Amino acid sequence: MSGKRTGGNALSPRGVNYATSPLLAAKTPPWRSRFIVALVGLAFAGLLGRAVYVQLIAQDFFQRQGEARYAHTLELPASRGQIKDRSGQVLASSVAVPSIWAFPKDVDTDPEKRRELARILKVSPQELDKRLDPSNRFVFLRRQADDDTAAKIKALNLKGVFQDREYKRQYPEGESAAHIVGFTNLEERGQEGIELAFQKDLQGRDGSRAVVKDRLGRVVEDMGERVPASNGRDIQLSIDAKVQFFAYQRIRDAVAEHRAKAGSVVVLDVQTGEVLALANWPSYNPGDRQNLLGEQLRNRALTDVFEPGSTMKPFTIGLALETGRVRPDTVINTARGAVMIAGWSPTDVHPYGDLTVAQVIQKSSNVGTAKIAMQMPAREMHEMFTAIGLGQRPQLEFPGAMTGKLRPYKSWRPIEQATMSYGYGLSASLFQLARAYTTFARDGEVIPVTIMKRPSSEPVSGLRVFRPEIAQQVRAMLQTAAAPGGTAPAAMVPGYSIGGKSGTAHKQEGKGYAGHKYRSWFVGLAPISKPRIVVAVMVDEPSNGVYFGGAVAAPVFSQVVAQTLRLMGVPPDLDVKTQIVASQKLEAVEESF
Repeated sequence: MSGKRTGGNALSPRGVNYATSPLLAAKTPPWRSRFIVALVGLAFAGLLGRAVYVQLIAQDFFQRQGEARYAHTLELPASRGQIKDRSGQVLASSVAVPSIWAFPKDVDTDPEKRRELARILKVSPQELDKRLDPSNRFVFLRRQADDDTAAKIKALNLKGVFQDREYKRQYPEGESAAHIVGFTNLEERGQEGIELAFQKDLQGRDGSRAVVKDRLGRVVEDMGERVPASNGRDIQLSIDAKVQFFAYQRIRDAVAEHRAKAGSVVVLDVQTGEVLALANWPSYNPGDRQNLLGEQLRNRALTDVFEPGSTMKPFTIGLALETGRVRPDTVINTARGAVMIAGWSPTDVHPYGDLTVAQVIQKSSNVGTAKIAMQMPAREMHEMFTAIGLGQRPQLEFPGAMTGKLRPYKSWRPIEQATMSYGYGLSASLFQLARAYTTFARDGEVIPVTIMKRPSSEPVSGLRVFRPEIAQQVRAMLQTAAAPGGTAPAAMVPGYSIGGKSGTAHKQEGKGYAGHKYRSWFVGLAPISKPRIVVAVMVDEPSNGVYFGGAVAAPVFSQVVAQTLRLMGVPPDLDVKTQIVASQKLEAVEESF
């Protein structure tokens, strides 16, 4: 038995002789243990240094990096200010609409759902796949979508596709007020018109909101206080939306009737200097600007300049009356309808022989006007043209207004002085002409104009050009020009006395004039006894065989004046029956141009 116990002890740990174990008998070099200890110490020191760097030295950097992965600042967009007409009717406003966006890498890959999404968005599946390329971190699928589209996409319950609300600009008056109001881009920054001119006032100031988001972009909680948005300021214009719409309709119809290229209308309130309407055709819908052309965007009443032709004759005659060189009954011999000046010959359409100064305006005689102008120094004419605003940019709160052309008087040759007297050799916009005619409406005083509504209590004064009695004499002449026996009886308005001057001119092409391209216009005021408005009308390139301003532009003037005076509550000052009988007796006289 003792032998068995001895054998058992030989196999147990107690029976191991450690002194003779080959593993323990091997000697470990001292440098190896020291090296291992050193490595452990270095690793510990490195970790300690890294901790010091992260926690103390670069704490701000790592704090920002951490926050960037969960903390976000959301922009709280300010609502853009409204644009209103003089009575408060909205011309432009912002409304909240849905926008669809996605994180491409998170979007559901179900092919059926993607095809349905493409159908709702009205894009091809290939185009949608391109937008949802996983390499894109973020993508808009549709900005400023309609509610129906947003509801259909929400019903898909597509993972990774989200919706937010952003502001979209709406323009209730559409094409009629487009050239005044203008439009904005998708970020609601003004691009044209009042939207551009008053961008800083309209845009307001965006606010902000700090939030925590999860990995799917969902807001978990707010951080800190919100900075509220400051909405933009409303802008109130002098424009009357009803007058604007009617003027737009009438010029649109006239362009169509005469197969013209374009047309414009300007309506001014001569008591306040406010612009009541500024309409152009062709126009555009500022809420839908796809495939827009430059022809549609041009605010022609302000940007298109042309030789004003016969509309300058009343100013030349007014200056001659002001300086005492002629009286309304002074007789001017127009001979056989031509006069030679320095080798050139201004002509009339018809030979009138002897005409009084008043008849020179009534018949629109180039020869009579030129003869009167040659009695005056060029400097006096230049000063008068400058006083009524020619050769100067209109002081208007609006982009794009043109200066026109008026050369220094020292460079005028005699024939140029003669032709400038009846509107050739200088240029102006329709808006400049409308303002210039406030001189006659305001008893010789040209007034500043504005497109912003003025307080009713704010007096308006301008620059005196003629004495009151001279302006009244010219007004009487303008009344005969727009009556039977004159060049524009079609400008007459039932119930109201009116006066004005028509104009017709060949269009300039290169260094000369186009033989069969005309520009027709009419500028006038009403009621003539106590003027309240000035209306200027221009039709560009009428091509149906009728091109005189008295036949093309004057009827538009008549319609716009009638509607505007009624809307303004101005009582009629004429007997309608007598006026109708008078207008049926005589036709228009062809004007010289």
